[in-house]
Amino acid sequence: MLGLLLVCDAGSGHLTALRFLLWATLAFVLFAVLLPARVSACEDEFVCQGLFGHRSVCTDRLVAVCRSHGVAQRLVLRDEFGGRVEFDPRVLVANPALWRLLDEGARASAAGGSLVCGTTELRRLSERLDRETARTVFRISGLE
Repeated sequence: MLGLLLVCDAGSGHLTALRFLLWATLAFVLFAVLLPARVSACEDEFVCQGLFGHRSVCTDRLVAVCRSHGVAQRLVLRDEFGGRVEFDPRVLVANPALWRLLDEGARASAAGGSLVCGTTELRRLSERLDRETARTVFRISGLE
């Protein structure tokens, strides 16, 4: 995008150092907003790494699982140590291994009594993932 803006501005003859700085800043802000977080997990930890750092939660110590309100659907996980992770739930659809690790940790949290809010949201998410998996299997097998 930056290259296109610079070519258009240079082609019109209006490119200056100030305008270059303006376009570069605009391109960086757009990049920062649109860059998706990298989500990874291990046995008891869920990590989201963004442009400016990373956040993690202990999945076996979850306190709440909720969906953020707004245009972009985001899943928010909070643990009892104050950790908070927010990411796009489509990441779980694309990577069932992440969902399995999150689900196992959430079940351990519920069994331990720390998960006080979010079992309904997890059930809805599980149903959505099951639907998406079934659609994928039907599409691949030609039964769609």
